[in-house]
Amino acid sequence: MIQTKLPRSKPEEQNVSPKSVLDFINALETEELEVHSFILLRHGHVIAEGTWAPYDEEDPHILNSLSKSFTSTAIGLAVEEGKLSVDDAVISFFPEYMTEEIKKNMADLKVRHLLSMSTGHDEDTTPYLRKSEDWVKEFFSIPIVHEPGTHFLYNTGATYILSAILTKVTGMKLLDYLEPRLFEPLGMSDITTTTCPKGIHFGGSGMRVKIEDIAKFGLLYLQKGIWEGKQIIPEHWVEEATSKQISNGDDENNDWAQGYGYQFWRCRYGAFRGDGAFGQYCIVMPEQESVVAVTAGVMDMGDILSLVWTHLLPGMSSTSEGYQSDLEHKLASLSYKAPKVLTASQNSDKWTGKQFEAQPNDSEITSFSFNFLEEKGECMFSDSEGEHKFQFGYGEWITSDFTIAGQKVSAAASGTWRNRNTFELTLRLLGTPFCDTWTCNFINGAVRINVSRNIWTVPGLSDMALMPALVGHFV
Repeated sequence: MIQTKLPRSKPEEQNVSPKSVLDFINALETEELEVHSFILLRHGHVIAEGTWAPYDEEDPHILNSLSKSFTSTAIGLAVEEGKLSVDDAVISFFPEYMTEEIKKNMADLKVRHLLSMSTGHDEDTTPYLRKSEDWVKEFFSIPIVHEPGTHFLYNTGATYILSAILTKVTGMKLLDYLEPRLFEPLGMSDITTTTCPKGIHFGGSGMRVKIEDIAKFGLLYLQKGIWEGKQIIPEHWVEEATSKQISNGDDENNDWAQGYGYQFWRCRYGAFRGDGAFGQYCIVMPEQESVVAVTAGVMDMGDILSLVWTHLLPGMSSTSEGYQSDLEHKLASLSYKAPKVLTASQNSDKWTGKQFEAQPNDSEITSFSFNFLEEKGECMFSDSEGEHKFQFGYGEWITSDFTIAGQKVSAAASGTWRNRNTFELTLRLLGTPFCDTWTCNFINGAVRINVSRNIWTVPGLSDMALMPALVGHFV
């Protein structure tokens, strides 16, 4: 695959105020919003981009529900190829599951209802699917209580069924289908996803994509499906998918109440977006010919969106001189500082190499030990799969790849002694929204480890289980 980079330009060259971008970044930091990367596009050019170390713009980041917009795109392409239509009955694709009860329950459910989150369910079906070994069969058993097409309910399970339908009619999994049709033409690479127990790509969540590839995806939709002169996505699909297909509220000041399309949200100011939990964004502003891509780890996603409207949007219609060098300096220095080394511990040698047996815990760790070496430290732990370890710095980040709770992770870690018996270890789980703080209290020949996470997670979303926060203690 040929990896293509988007053209670069300066804000002023695209009639954007560099001060507005600088104000946006400063506001993110002032409000302590944990943004990992962002890209601002105008007129097809990257005019500002930043990644906060230790995050890396070349590392794919979990999209959470922003994955849904890619699934919608795949369905649009399959419709254009004649593989299905949005008015097909969902049960028509899965005759092997049909019973009289299922036929009655699902009789009026069409593909367009899955796309527009109007299936008629009264709760998200995802938690039920995740308890089953056969997600399609489980979906069909969940009662539909509203007439499909009349009731909006955000339902990640509906997107999974779209992925299952795509696999059924094309014989290809979601990402395999998109590879020659979307990823290759746009030069997108290293994209992965999670699957159900039967190997069908989740569709509603689970994808990992690089920040620039998110921006490319938004630009493709801004250009009505055209890429380098070629119609990649049908223009009519772009229009349908990003238009209001169903009402989801009537609050004119709420970006989650402007209408919902086919796995895209309508926004204020004539914009639309794909988004994912904890601040993953692909915001398209047609009136400004602009795209904003963001990866993050925040609890209130609306905070980021508000700053886009407050700072970036006005900057599209005004220019200011004298701020370009300030902006460039700011973008070059973005980072999350490693914890400051507060003190050394006279007891560190006492705890180095000592093995602690673990009490029962969610991550199924059986034992722990630490090496508090002079220039960097190591944490070693064991579980049913064997021994694992990661390194941590003092006043700097050290990145390690390791496995915990059966999941492969990459973490930038740094630690400091809070006092002679308390060591605080910070792990930034790269490519995810998560940042964990381990407070290790050494006392009486034992250690108690309490773990806090920057965001609390949502039951039923597969991405949220990627790295469980350790809760409890190990002695």
